[in-house]
Amino acid sequence: MSNVEHWDITDVSGQPTGDIYLRGAPDWPAGGFHVVSTICVYRPVGEVLLTRRAAHKDMPLTWEFPGGSVLAGESGVEGAVRELWEETGLRVSPEAMVLVGRYVEDSALIDFYAVPFAAVAAPAEVDPDPAEVMAAEWSTLRAVQGRLESGQMAPPWADRLSELWGPLLRVLDESLEY
Repeated sequence: MSNVEHWDITDVSGQPTGDIYLRGAPDWPAGGFHVVSTICVYRPVGEVLLTRRAAHKDMPLTWEFPGGSVLAGESGVEGAVRELWEETGLRVSPEAMVLVGRYVEDSALIDFYAVPFAAVAAPAEVDPDPAEVMAAEWSTLRAVQGRLESGQMAPPWADRLSELWGPLLRVLDESLEY
């Protein structure tokens, strides 16, 4: 896979402007956004999949939900499916994804999806890509909150989850066994 990424530049509503940006190039356009898709894979017993960022990446060794930038020409859900597969080796169909919500950052639109582990295609084993992910683990929702409070989650997740935690719990509540 090439390390070169091109992103669609969108407006704040996520509509492509028709311009494309080369990741890492200077001069990000003022008022422009790019879409980042993140995924919460969950088990019915109340566990969610977290990944730990590789040591060479920015925010090294912090935990997060799998995800990354949506490439030019991809939809948010297509980017989510691709990122999940690239980072964890798990394959899901776009139809299995449920949009939890969108969080707006300075120049990024964070689309947060949820997908039940039952929707993962066989073989359903987490196989982290060491170029992206140092480790992966199934965590309880309480453990996610503990990691967030102790600073073990990647810093952007503090603001993201302050807005998206409630919607995530509503999506999960329909599927979890308590």
